[in-house]
Amino acid sequence: MHISEEYDGEFTVSLFQAKYKNNLEGNAKFPEEGIKSLVNAINYLFDPTAILEHINPRLLAKVEEARSLIRDGYIPQVRAIACNNGLKWNAAAQEAIERTGFGEQVTWEHVNHEHLVSILQAARSVKDTLQLSGKAIVEDMDFSRVLVGKVSVTEIAALIDRHGERLLERNIRRYLGLQGNRVNEGIRHTLTSDERNNFYFYNNGVTLTCDTFSYNALQNGDYQVRIENLQIINGGQTCLTIAKTLQDSDLLHQNSSAHVLLRLYQLPKGNDELVQKITYAANSQNPVDLKDLRANDERQQRLEIDIEQLGFNYRRKRSDTGTRSADITSGVAAEAVLSVWQEKPHQAKFFTREHFGKLYDSIFTDQLNGSQVVLAVQLYRISENRRKRPEPNDPDFVRYASCFIAMQMGRRLLSDMNIQKRDISHQNFQAARQLVEQKGGTYYSDSVQDIKKALQDLYGEQDISLQQLSATFRRGDLIDKLK
Repeated sequence: MHISEEYDGEFTVSLFQAKYKNNLEGNAKFPEEGIKSLVNAINYLFDPTAILEHINPRLLAKVEEARSLIRDGYIPQVRAIACNNGLKWNAAAQEAIERTGFGEQVTWEHVNHEHLVSILQAARSVKDTLQLSGKAIVEDMDFSRVLVGKVSVTEIAALIDRHGERLLERNIRRYLGLQGNRVNEGIRHTLTSDERNNFYFYNNGVTLTCDTFSYNALQNGDYQVRIENLQIINGGQTCLTIAKTLQDSDLLHQNSSAHVLLRLYQLPKGNDELVQKITYAANSQNPVDLKDLRANDERQQRLEIDIEQLGFNYRRKRSDTGTRSADITSGVAAEAVLSVWQEKPHQAKFFTREHFGKLYDSIFTDQLNGSQVVLAVQLYRISENRRKRPEPNDPDFVRYASCFIAMQMGRRLLSDMNIQKRDISHQNFQAARQLVEQKGGTYYSDSVQDIKKALQDLYGEQDISLQQLSATFRRGDLIDKLK
């Protein structure tokens, strides 16, 4: 069970039901009972009033997290994914699905070995003509040809409208959608704003392969390019987002002057290995996220120097080496600082996507120094390690409250030192670090008692379900009571 972050009042839950049959023929159907179990699970899991029995604690915590979101008014979009090493479910199982009445809120998918292999299989041939805009460069290279130019986004939308995902048979991903996908959201935002004419400069462009292409070389530009066996190998997300955005006729007209970079490769026929290598190379670069974009920010560089002088290593850039106890990644630093010093533990835990976005300036302020970061991380690690490996007598809420506990631990540290958070610096860092090492366990235990008392103040003596706990810590209901 996987739960996405909330976005626009909705969140996506993916339920995976896996069945393996020791049958190398691969002709066994996904069991009907497995589908019925998924149907029953959806009926119960997403009804906050239903009583759950015989469910393991780890899964129960996840289920109650989803239920608490539902109680808060968020709408679940459910993907039921049936995985096996055989065939799809039978007609009776399909009838059971259709009788549910779930509608479009629940989508059903079957995934098997053939489905995975089909992604890598050769594409069906697409033959079409693309209208380019302006100048273009065409060059012969080792029995291949390359065309580099630009094409209107309306032309891309029309191409997708004609052929759909047939153009993506060689692409490594199907469409990821707009919801919760920052890059695709950004593409849509540009196309719907006054920035649309700068789309060419903001986007990395699209890469296509083909068997042959031809054009009228006597023209100076604005070529009509005839293409055989056309495939998009990089930029599929861009193309599909453009197509879905420009379904609005008004937006289609407004974007007539918006363009995107086009790279078209004519490759030798029958050389599938070369196509696969180019596809892999075009898509295998490490993805850039917001942490990467902020890595060279002046504040990040200053923290790196500051933290290094304290004997620690601040990793503001991603690396392929493992982390050691002296290493502090920028992501962990953001969650720790937001919990301990900014006293917003609910945002630290449940809004990680915005730590280097909307919340960046409130976390990495100009006043934040390396000493504050290191101490926050040390307190956060104590609490987070206990969340991951709770002791048998730990209360249930430690699975949800690690950031809240870290916040309370920070308050206790400041109290023992008789200072404010702004006063923490390299001058008193060693004294503060010794306090954390000596009293970290006590800080944790006492902070757990703080949370326990705050929960009693909020709910009285009534039993608190995991669902209520999840919702309580996500909304930050306890922050005022803990003060």
